[in-house]
Amino acid sequence: MSKTNNNKEAINHNHFIQGSPLPFSILDNQYVNAAYPNEPLDIRNGGFGSDAAAHPTNPKQFYVLTDRGPNADFVGSAGTGKRFLIPDYTPRIGLFELQDYSIIIKVKEILLKDANGTPITGLPNPKAFGGTHEIPYDAQGKVMTVNPDLPFDEITNPINNDINGLDPEGLVALNDGSFWVSDEYGPHLVHYDADGVEIGRINPFTNDARNTVMSNVINNGINNGMSNGKPLLLPAEFINRRANRGMESLTITPDQSTLVGVMESSMDNPNKSGRGSNLTRIIAINVLTGQIFQYLYRLNSAQHVISGITAINEHEFYVIEHDRKFPMQDKSAQKHIYKVDIAEATDINDFSAINELSNQHYQFAKNKDFGLMVNEQALEQFIAEDNGSWQILAEIGITPMTKILAVDVLAAVAYPHDKLEGLWLRQDGSLGLLNDDDFAITDVTMADGSNALEQKYLDSAKTIEDANRLYIVMPDMVTVAE
Repeated sequence: MSKTNNNKEAINHNHFIQGSPLPFSILDNQYVNAAYPNEPLDIRNGGFGSDAAAHPTNPKQFYVLTDRGPNADFVGSAGTGKRFLIPDYTPRIGLFELQDYSIIIKVKEILLKDANGTPITGLPNPKAFGGTHEIPYDAQGKVMTVNPDLPFDEITNPINNDINGLDPEGLVALNDGSFWVSDEYGPHLVHYDADGVEIGRINPFTNDARNTVMSNVINNGINNGMSNGKPLLLPAEFINRRANRGMESLTITPDQSTLVGVMESSMDNPNKSGRGSNLTRIIAINVLTGQIFQYLYRLNSAQHVISGITAINEHEFYVIEHDRKFPMQDKSAQKHIYKVDIAEATDINDFSAINELSNQHYQFAKNKDFGLMVNEQALEQFIAEDNGSWQILAEIGITPMTKILAVDVLAAVAYPHDKLEGLWLRQDGSLGLLNDDDFAITDVTMADGSNALEQKYLDSAKTIEDANRLYIVMPDMVTVAE
């Protein structure tokens, strides 16, 4: 075996030009671009970059996911929330094809739908099913309520939540043509058929009847999602995810048996004190048996996020870890891809094994709301108080997954975007990288404190607009047989 760096070959393959654009159309241009008030704001369709997945059989094609739709932070009459610029926007999966000479075409779009075939929205869920008290406002800044003709009132005219609303962030394309999608609010993992209709769901909410419908997940109709007749649920501690920081990434092992998802960053576990830790969690769900494994991932910084994962084999994965900074605006920006291995990592879901590690100094317990506890502290809290606690965990037998830098993206290509989220593992071993352009818009706070919208720019001078683009790199540690 020999080590080789094939970035040049990946770049030159079929005369590929780094940063090749994905096609888009204009969804809306009725608003003013606050950066240039004499110009309209182009909201693009667009927005393909929340995650990517290889087409199961066509090596030239790849799927890309949008998020919940064009939205912006907003402070209105009911408090801080989001303004949904196109409230009835339906999150979707796009199928694209990379042709010779860097030409990318969109083959089709698949709109995500509920179990009845009705297109979903990106509006917030009810509190009982993943809502985070997020206030939805319409394009005019009015609170979106059950009866839009009446004033907002928490009792008589409450917020119009959508139980099927989703902020999609992770994408899996299965061999049978169906998809798994994860979101960063519930968090929910939703199984869609080839036409985008929901056929199954996994989340941490025991009272969600949708979790019981898990047949035909994989493998010719086996009732894969059920374990001893019980619904397949995420561990309860996942309810403590931070708003907008839920299950950002999702993949499946090559044998199509195990979904593997990653939380974007440290959870509010047991409360906001957990945000100070550089700990996040990877969960593996065997959809054939219902068995669940959970592993720890050590971020380089508590401010970093995980935004993509793709399976290499049953225990190794490529993971995106980055800082969401614009490289053209901040020279300290980091965009890394790591090769991680869970083979020797401790499964913290196996409490019977971990409980045996308790000693006179450290006591382990399983809390129904916060998961594994060390000396009555949730793991996030334990790490946040002292980053040296990672060494303590190692000494008492709890080991995170290993990680090795596979690609320093900013050293490999001229990558100018803030969000690196799409990760497409190609048949030749190279990685396709896609950015989330947020439908080419962003929100800004004006001098008077009001909210405004402008195009999303890559540079401080606001001259280069963001757009969905594809880059191709080859991981540094790729080995080839001699």
